[in-house]
Amino acid sequence: MRVRTSFAAAFAVLVCISAYLGLAPQTIPSYKQSDKVLHSVTFFLLTLCFYWILETSRRRAIHVTLLTCTAGLGIGSEIAQGLLPNGREFDPYDIAANLLGSGAALAICSWYHKRMLERRRAAKNYNLVPGEDQDVDVELGENIHREEQETGIIGGAEQTVTEQLDNWDENAEDWEDPEDDEVGKTGQGNGDVKKGNVE
Repeated sequence: MRVRTSFAAAFAVLVCISAYLGLAPQTIPSYKQSDKVLHSVTFFLLTLCFYWILETSRRRAIHVTLLTCTAGLGIGSEIAQGLLPNGREFDPYDIAANLLGSGAALAICSWYHKRMLERRRAAKNYNLVPGEDQDVDVELGENIHREEQETGIIGGAEQTVTEQLDNWDENAEDWEDPEDDEVGKTGQGNGDVKKGNVE
């Protein structure tokens, strides 16, 4: 697992700036609407930078970012702000703004990461299952072409029991007994009529 230093440096700078602005005594006049927008933008940028720090799988990047930025920083910063004697108070709407900004960045990063992996896989011409990109259920027998198979390896399609019963007259010779034919032919050849033994 490799660390991308440019994203790590950007994240460290953003954490320092946001910690100073969020935890220092209040010197900048704030308005309720601009405060929430600032929270959303700050946590959007923090999450955006943190997601790309570790070069790892998409699932692991989502989990680590969700725990660190969204839950840890998004909720923890407001709890710390309420506990420190700096003239600031705990605000649940700030937490909502933090989670909204962080969640939006996480969704965008996850979507882009997935597209990046798909393009990389397509560039290598690598598919786990042939025809994986098609919306076809092979297990149900959809889109199976017998002409693509080699001839002679797989025989013709076997008839089901229903088809055999529907075509019973075509298979009439299968039910005739060859011994009866020979007996009937020999009897007709001699001019004798054979009757069954009735005793």
